[in-house]
Amino acid sequence: MPAPGSFRLLTEAERHASLQQSLAGWKRDEDVWVYGYGSLIWRPEFDFIEKQQALLHGYHRALCLWSRVNRGTPDQPGLVFGLDAGGSCRGVAFRIPATEVPTTMEALWRREMPSGAYLPKWLSCRTENGSITALVFTMNRNTDAYVRGLPTDRLLHIVRNAHGSYGPCVEYVLETARALKQSNIHDKRLQALVGELVASNG
Repeated sequence: MPAPGSFRLLTEAERHASLQQSLAGWKRDEDVWVYGYGSLIWRPEFDFIEKQQALLHGYHRALCLWSRVNRGTPDQPGLVFGLDAGGSCRGVAFRIPATEVPTTMEALWRREMPSGAYLPKWLSCRTENGSITALVFTMNRNTDAYVRGLPTDRLLHIVRNAHGSYGPCVEYVLETARALKQSNIHDKRLQALVGELVASNG
């Protein structure tokens, strides 16, 4: 488990620079697609004009990011989903109208980029209507907040017991699983984890 002091927040200037870098190639009359794989699916907090199920290759959904605020504390961090390298992931792509892109991206950066835990990338995703290029928040393996290889019993213990400003970690995991199911997205690893969480509470 990481030491509480090992997490560093980005400064306002660093976060702004990251946003400007990601939007450097954006043309002001273009809509933008944003890829959601976790809480963005059930709590996007931005207006969109379309959403589609989208398949992303090269990354998979995993509980690989320590959360010491939203779903945990410095003394008892929780876990939240990140897009870790390898495999593939089915998620939901949201289309943001061009006129809303500047304000939406600013709010999204405040939500998703308080630290350097994510690396924003423009990646190709496949939808039923063809390929799109979407903004994707991928996992930064070089951050101290990254974790992998936790034994299942340890992972379950963390998810069951951590609690942060947004509520219990287990609530976050179950809500994500429900949102995926409602979107007709099947994640076998997550469903297996949910099965164990539900069984342990039964």
